[in-house]
Amino acid sequence: MKIRVVHLITGLRRAGAETMLMKLVGALDRTRFETRIVTVIERGPLAPDLEAMGIPVVSLDMRSKLDPRPIARLIGILRRLRPDVIQTWLYHADFAGLIAASVLRRTDHLLWNVRCSDMDFAAAKENGTAPLVRVLGLLSARPSGVIVNSHAGRLHHERLGYRPRRWIEIPNGFELDRWHPDAAAAARLRAELLLPEDALVVGLCARLSPMKDHGNFLSAIRVLRERVPAAHAILVGRGTETLAAKVAEMGLSSHVTMLGERSDLPRLLPGLDVSCLSSAFGEGFANVLGEAMASGVPCVATDVGDAASIIGDTGRIVPPRRPEALAAALESLLVASAQCRHDLGRRARERIERCYGLDGIAQRYADLYADVGSGPPGA
Repeated sequence: MKIRVVHLITGLRRAGAETMLMKLVGALDRTRFETRIVTVIERGPLAPDLEAMGIPVVSLDMRSKLDPRPIARLIGILRRLRPDVIQTWLYHADFAGLIAASVLRRTDHLLWNVRCSDMDFAAAKENGTAPLVRVLGLLSARPSGVIVNSHAGRLHHERLGYRPRRWIEIPNGFELDRWHPDAAAAARLRAELLLPEDALVVGLCARLSPMKDHGNFLSAIRVLRERVPAAHAILVGRGTETLAAKVAEMGLSSHVTMLGERSDLPRLLPGLDVSCLSSAFGEGFANVLGEAMASGVPCVATDVGDAASIIGDTGRIVPPRRPEALAAALESLLVASAQCRHDLGRRARERIERCYGLDGIAQRYADLYADVGSGPPGA
């Protein structure tokens, strides 16, 4: 008999947790697991992709935190589907899932999933989330367990008062056939951007957000350009196209290209000389690190979340909010030989294959679901 799993998530935008959910349900054995997805607020742009994979998606369409009807709908959905496992993703879904599972007396089959670490809610303009997280900490012993995708996330939430029955650490996983080195990518990218063949391209692939600290990155690029004239930066991600005025103000218009949101990252990433993560806070396991490393690209990252343990000895780690240090780390890789960067990228790829391949990560989730779902039938 199949194990029925319902995933509850705030929405299905193109972001880290949502992307990991889509990868996970696509990798699980359909002969063992029957999956449904419920969104709290809206369906989001990933919903059609999931439905094309044969995964049903339904939305509660919550418009107000004070409206009880979406929670009532969730209770009805869970009562009808009778899931063996209820897994929630992100704080608001954790809270909604706990209410519904408590009504149905199914908290032993509920798993929360924490995806960030030291989130600065005020800086991220998510002030209303901070009180909710404190409440979740007080209630954290109610679910069967709390999944975290980073050790840093676990430590931070312990400091916030989380005391679950058990922590389950499962990092993000990556599709090794989708993210891979491509020897032709470098020339292709430079031709597309009208850059010289010998340009040294640094990429920051991140949505525009205070957490991602694009200001830190641009300040580092301004320093780097004085030391490595061939360096050119690209910004990829939702909202980055709006940074033109800031880039011009910093005198970087000829040295930074803003590409906005792109759907062809597997094609772009292998063409970089170095991939950068400049975040100031909040990261747990940054997907872009795994994607770049799987693509054979060495990374320079700020010391946020689990970045240091993910990269290991295949790249560079610097303190957050230190553009001089970030520039120095980028310079150390760009002035090295192409063979040196290639060797680092090869080792980065091997590290992802060894530690973070999607098949192995999906198996860890499958084992967890089999364990949690082995109790009495759904309510």
